[in-house]
Amino acid sequence: MTAPTPRKLIIAIDGPAGAGKSTIASRLARKLGYVNLESGAMYRALALKAVEWDTSFDDEPALVKLAHDSRIELQPTIGGNRVLLDGRDVSSRIRERDVTEAASRVSVHPKVREWMVAHQRQMGLGGGVVMEGRDIGTKVFPDADLKIFLDADPVIREQRRLQQQKLQGASAAVVAAELRERDQRDRTRANSPLVAAADALTLDSTSMTEDEVLERIEAEIQRIARG
Repeated sequence: MTAPTPRKLIIAIDGPAGAGKSTIASRLARKLGYVNLESGAMYRALALKAVEWDTSFDDEPALVKLAHDSRIELQPTIGGNRVLLDGRDVSSRIRERDVTEAASRVSVHPKVREWMVAHQRQMGLGGGVVMEGRDIGTKVFPDADLKIFLDADPVIREQRRLQQQKLQGASAAVVAAELRERDQRDRTRANSPLVAAADALTLDSTSMTEDEVLERIEAEIQRIARG
């Protein structure tokens, strides 16, 4: 008798900047053979288009129109997702600091988030996805099979971000300040603020290695698989 094919899960990973969400989501997706849906990359792609089209980050109607006129795609590769904006590979450009800051401002608008959430839900409809962001378990996939809230001490998160961008001195101080401002915006915005879903597994990665975080999540996946 042929063993039943395991059901493909929807896994949501939320948390603040610098907690390690992107790395964990990418590694977990590769290990499971799932698609890694990066919500942050999608907001960054829209923000990049706003930069290029000289659209005000405060003009919600114009940003919504820009979103409807855009094609944002994620193509999984061994090294991570390729991000395509209207067919153009913008994977590297969207990681630059001006786009990072723009994305934080673009993403606060309710109508922009509504469009993005609908787009993300469509992409993850069939399961077999790992999605990370700030409102995945509360807004995008409230019925996700597994919800993780990944957090860490703010000082540790700042250090990780600086190491990631290889910054020090004055540049480091600017990036640290931007991260604190972003935290404040994410946690206090009226629409979909950064909070852990009531049924999320909260992991504090302050003193955990990436491997330890992955092992803890994989143990939870196995528990779900056992029913």
